[in-house]
Amino acid sequence: MIIQNMFYENIDRKINGVVKVDQSTDDVLKQEVKEYVITKDIRRHMVTFFNNYGSSFEEPTADIGVWISGFFGSGKSHFLKMLSYLLENKEIEGRRVEDYFREKFDDEATFMTIAKAVGGNTKTILFNIDIEGSINKDNTAVLRVFAKMFYNYLGFYGENLKVAKLEQFIDKKGKTEEFRRTFEEKNGASWLESRDAFAFFEDDIVDTLTEVLGMSETAAHNWFDGTETVETSIAQLVLEMKEYMDTQPKDFRLLFMVDEVGQYVGDSVDLLINLQSLVEKIGSECGGRIWVVCTGQEAIDEIIKTRQDQFSRIQARFKTRLSLTSSSADEVIQKRILRKKSDASDLLEKIYQENDSVLRNLFTFSDAILDIKGYGSSSEFVKNFPFVPYQFIIMQKVFSEIRKHGNSGKHLSGGERSMLSGFQEAAQKIENRNEYTLAPFYLFYDTVHTFLDSSIRRVIERCQKAADNKDGIEQQDVSVLKLLYLVRYIDDIKASLDNIVILMADHIQVDKIIMRAQVGESLNRLLSQNYIGRSGDLYHFLTDEEQDIQKEIKATMVDTSNIVGKIAHMIFGAIYETKKFRYGKYDFAFDQMVDSIAVGAVTGGMRLRIMTMAMDRTEKSELRMMAESSGQAIVVLSETPYFDSLECAEKIRKYIKQKNVKQLPLSVQKIIENQQDEAEKYEANAKEQLEQAIENAVFYVDGEHIELNNGNAKSKLDQALEYLVTHVYSELGLIEKNTESDAEIAAILTGAVTWLPGAEPNKDAVVKVEEYLEMQERKHLPTSMADVQSRYQSMPYGWKEIDIAAVCAMLIVDQKVTVKYAGSTVQPNNPKLLDMLRKKSETGRTQISKRQVVSAAKMRAVKELLRDYFNKMDIPDDEDGLIAFVIDKFGALRIHYEELLKRYENHRYPDKSVVNQALSVVNDVLSQQKDNIALIECLLQKEEDLYDAQERMQSVEAFFHTQAVIFDAAVKFEADLRNDLDYIRKDEEANTALNTIRLITMLPASGRFQYNRIPQLNELIAKVKVSHDAMLEEKRKELLNIVQQCMGEIHQAGKGDSKVKTNIERADVYYSQQKEKIAGANSLALMEGYPIPMWNYRDETISKIEGALEPSKPVESAKPVCPQNTKPKKTYKPIFRQSLLKAARLESEEEIDLYVDKLREQLKTLLKGSDGIELK
Repeated sequence: MIIQNMFYENIDRKINGVVKVDQSTDDVLKQEVKEYVITKDIRRHMVTFFNNYGSSFEEPTADIGVWISGFFGSGKSHFLKMLSYLLENKEIEGRRVEDYFREKFDDEATFMTIAKAVGGNTKTILFNIDIEGSINKDNTAVLRVFAKMFYNYLGFYGENLKVAKLEQFIDKKGKTEEFRRTFEEKNGASWLESRDAFAFFEDDIVDTLTEVLGMSETAAHNWFDGTETVETSIAQLVLEMKEYMDTQPKDFRLLFMVDEVGQYVGDSVDLLINLQSLVEKIGSECGGRIWVVCTGQEAIDEIIKTRQDQFSRIQARFKTRLSLTSSSADEVIQKRILRKKSDASDLLEKIYQENDSVLRNLFTFSDAILDIKGYGSSSEFVKNFPFVPYQFIIMQKVFSEIRKHGNSGKHLSGGERSMLSGFQEAAQKIENRNEYTLAPFYLFYDTVHTFLDSSIRRVIERCQKAADNKDGIEQQDVSVLKLLYLVRYIDDIKASLDNIVILMADHIQVDKIIMRAQVGESLNRLLSQNYIGRSGDLYHFLTDEEQDIQKEIKATMVDTSNIVGKIAHMIFGAIYETKKFRYGKYDFAFDQMVDSIAVGAVTGGMRLRIMTMAMDRTEKSELRMMAESSGQAIVVLSETPYFDSLECAEKIRKYIKQKNVKQLPLSVQKIIENQQDEAEKYEANAKEQLEQAIENAVFYVDGEHIELNNGNAKSKLDQALEYLVTHVYSELGLIEKNTESDAEIAAILTGAVTWLPGAEPNKDAVVKVEEYLEMQERKHLPTSMADVQSRYQSMPYGWKEIDIAAVCAMLIVDQKVTVKYAGSTVQPNNPKLLDMLRKKSETGRTQISKRQVVSAAKMRAVKELLRDYFNKMDIPDDEDGLIAFVIDKFGALRIHYEELLKRYENHRYPDKSVVNQALSVVNDVLSQQKDNIALIECLLQKEEDLYDAQERMQSVEAFFHTQAVIFDAAVKFEADLRNDLDYIRKDEEANTALNTIRLITMLPASGRFQYNRIPQLNELIAKVKVSHDAMLEEKRKELLNIVQQCMGEIHQAGKGDSKVKTNIERADVYYSQQKEKIAGANSLALMEGYPIPMWNYRDETISKIEGALEPSKPVESAKPVCPQNTKPKKTYKPIFRQSLLKAARLESEEEIDLYVDKLREQLKTLLKGSDGIELK
């Protein structure tokens, strides 16, 4: 049976492959309604829509937005159109649309919901916004399209808002018929036929306006000539809609059915907001009586997902969201196109049973997602024949990707192609073949080729011409090329040779082996002619521009060394990232090399070398590899295509660097961007190929050709390095016990851990290091800890740095080596010794050498000296202990002497030179602590100086221990009395005692200080203090008498008058303070000056009191000033009388006369040069 005769409906009948909302002829309507398939998906969406829509009849709602989404060709426009027909319930050839649809629902209860909703009075405004909208889209483009369609619906001329507004105004006046009749009378043609060219009929329109509306001719001309654009707002348009709805019955509904809104809005945020605002306003004002139903390729939430923060309200406007899935398209195609007659079904059922296993084997894709598959059952075979289930899934993606990448003008979604027409046309191409024929996937190319960019079509056409002319291309090659274009952008199925063979299958019993060979040859021919490209095992279609660029890339030259460098980076940067090889508890650094290129720093240790295809075969011969592999592992890679892949990637990258990409056309920039992706794919493939090359490589290690166990690339390299470690680090076993932490080394150095003789860990390693240091000593070569670390970390030892430090610590504790830092011997208890053994910044400065032993005689002499000098019996017997004892004791002694010297600061203590000399001797000893032998020698040499200093220091020590306190008190006491010496001299006994204190505390210029006289100071101080205290008491009494006298005179002057009460109180406070001051005074000389301020304060206060108590003089009338009678003002010299009356003790009349005469002479002298003297 031929395929044409299998179908229930004529496969060659005319079907509108794409439903267009503006197609409304009866024939078209009848076929669309009659053949419309209600799939499970469509049924569910219809129920959802009519439930939400129907509820608006019962209760007002603002949720009037509906968004219908689906992939290209999924039937969105058809569904929208069917909703429109069903809502208006149009009559088609005597039957209502409701009746057609009732037959499509097998559940009457479900259809009742729909029937109830369509029973109302409903009108729809169905249009494609991409067609009706203007070319220039500004922020209000959506609003203007809705306004246009609304005015058209009302019968106005929506194409021009100026005319529409005029018609609306005339209609509100109720003069539409009169206007149209009058215009036709004047013009000769009807208004409806002429209004699209209204600009040419100014006179007729002006005359009509003046006659019908009573406008003045000037006003009519002004309207006509007005150049301003008539604008409308969302609020205004919705208000007009509401006014219209208010004139309609309560059950009347109006629906805007808008196709291709998603494409029209695109990625314009402003247009999306314009749509949202309009829908929101309609919903809030019209209460569910006007609905807006839109279609788009993407779901509304996908359109706004990138701006979710700003457009959550947009999503809320479209509460009803209907998404048409792939199953809808599949079911429609199966029922409208592929439905079979009963006998054809039986035949196909039989064929499937006979070829079940063949079909399962035929459609087994590699690296494809799970739903890309063949037939799952006989019913599926019958339902889809001659197509395969995977083709429905792939074609949906082809439609989507062609729109994005390959169609001209991107109008594929606008109505030119659909899944339905694609499958019908593909079936027609094989309709004359038999029941074993299958539709190869390349047939679908012809259903879309007329809408592809010319750059794509030219490639296919050129290939077809070459095939027709037998110019290196065969007919099958053209089919393969078409196929590769269709799947070029499909990620769900990889364009590998095996998958291409499956996609090319055109017969149930095709021989895949033969076909694989044929398709492989086709691919090779297409590759050689540059029609396609290859990335690893995958093939891809090339456009004209891509082919030109591909040729330029192939002609680009790259250096082999660059490719080798890439291989090195890939192996040691991605495949084998290990920088140190782990062997047990050891981490071994190794040099990395690819061919002759070193990777990273070269340490000179063991080496891992990779030999690539770039090396000459002679350099990779067996004998040469075995000879050169001493101390290294050489990996000779097997010949996988890794080198070619990296060469292709490198050519692409070099080509791109040579181009100023930003200056190239956008189409070329896109191709170059794709080439960059190809380069990444080449590199990814190269990585896999390199791993395979390592897995199958030949290995030479330390002069041997070795066989390794099976494993991946990393495992193989690990095995090679492990074999290398065991051969090059032959002394590794000397370390029997690894050190785990610094704490273990510290325990060795401090003696916290000990071992029985012969049971020490790593004793052979200790011997090795000791022998090395002995050899260095014999050669007189200085050795740093860094030298030791470097030697024993290198081949053939390979010890860990911490283990080397532990071995050296054992030698230090056993006193077999000496460690010096900055020339100083470091003792085992030095807290910094651990860093000196391990820290890289310190090991280079740390010297380690075989130890020189101090003689037993000198050890005995020093121990005897130390016992006697420090009066200690338990002196250490070992050298390190003895040195530590010396440094500790003399160090403490130095600190003690330094502290004593600090006490001399700001004090005049005796014998400071003795302390300095003792400190000098101690410093001489400690200056040799850097070297044990030198320290011992110095101690023996300084023995006499040490004893002498110790003996002289006995008096100083005793002084600071018991006498310094009284000495300090005496010095201070003598210093405090220096101002009162004139008074103390009057007491001969006290004066003698004070002089004796001064003599005892004075340091002698020569000779020794008399420490034995210090005990006398207490008695002498007491004797002077008794005398001085008596003088102070007498002076206090004298001053207190002056205070009493001054206070009495002030109170007497006040006479108890309240006017001067404040003055009296202030004086009392002042003299009370003076009493306290006198009581606390301890200096006779200081107290001598106290009377004068008190007398001055008395006189000033009395003067103020007298002034306050003096009666005020009567005010005399002003008299004329006579300048000639003005007397010059007298000047008086102020003199403090205390300065004239000197303190004195007068015991006879002669002494009084003499004192008074002297006062008289002073007063006469002071009078000269002034008008008088004012005594204060």
